[in-house]
Amino acid sequence: MRIGITANPNKPAAVALAKRARHRIGDRATTVLSTETARALHHEAGAVPLDAMEADVLLAIGGDGTFLYALHHSAIPLLGVHAGTVGFLAEVDGDQIPAFDAAVERVLAGAYFVEDRMKLATQIDGENLIDATNEVVVHTSQVAKMRQFEIAVDGIPVGRTRADGIILATPTGSTSYALSALGPIVEPSVEAILITALAPFQVTQRAVLVDPLHTVSVRVVAPALEATVVVDGQGEHHLAPGTALLAYRSPRKASFVRFTAGFFQRLRGKGILPWRDEPVGPEGAERVDLPP
Repeated sequence: MRIGITANPNKPAAVALAKRARHRIGDRATTVLSTETARALHHEAGAVPLDAMEADVLLAIGGDGTFLYALHHSAIPLLGVHAGTVGFLAEVDGDQIPAFDAAVERVLAGAYFVEDRMKLATQIDGENLIDATNEVVVHTSQVAKMRQFEIAVDGIPVGRTRADGIILATPTGSTSYALSALGPIVEPSVEAILITALAPFQVTQRAVLVDPLHTVSVRVVAPALEATVVVDGQGEHHLAPGTALLAYRSPRKASFVRFTAGFFQRLRGKGILPWRDEPVGPEGAERVDLPP
């Protein structure tokens, strides 16, 4: 078995966990370190860039930015270990050392499954951008300047709206930037393209979910000025006046290593679900009896 390890080199806690994982794995599997991680661990022999890494599982340690970066550069199933400020995509809390050690042991034993999630492929003027795991955002290039955006589905305009920008998100991204724009929380197994306006002039505006078999495009129509496209908060691209951003379901997937199938359980305690994490009452939660 080959286990890749990548960690945010700017977070001492992430680097320490990478070192712990490497020692725990020992000679029970082949460990492959990403270039940045190997440099942080002062063990650069055999290190490879994420784009060239070959492994069965990629242990990614950091925050959501670390996970998204890894998913941009590798198709290896990713086990996210939270050691940052945000960890919606994480499966393991790095602050819980026993849980971290147990996760490494489960990977070594093959006691996990792989969950594939939808990505968004994007194009500008026929040029492919990197796939988005969370979202692609079209926003004004000038701060605090609204524009009128035209949205089209399968090349047919369906409406225009005045806003600071438009967010096209995956179900995975529904708990990210789109959530702050009052978009819905979508279970990842429900594939869709979420269209959410960013700070719209019409405050009652709703988010829209589109079948992922469609294509969705966004362009600035008034005034006809340039805009900026940002993919997963990491890559910026220029959108010329009159040019549209095109988005559609990617043939590639974001693959996550999972130990449980509990999407809602992973969100508990993060303060984003629209109901209480725990039921009222001193006895705590009780399992609801399901019909036979």
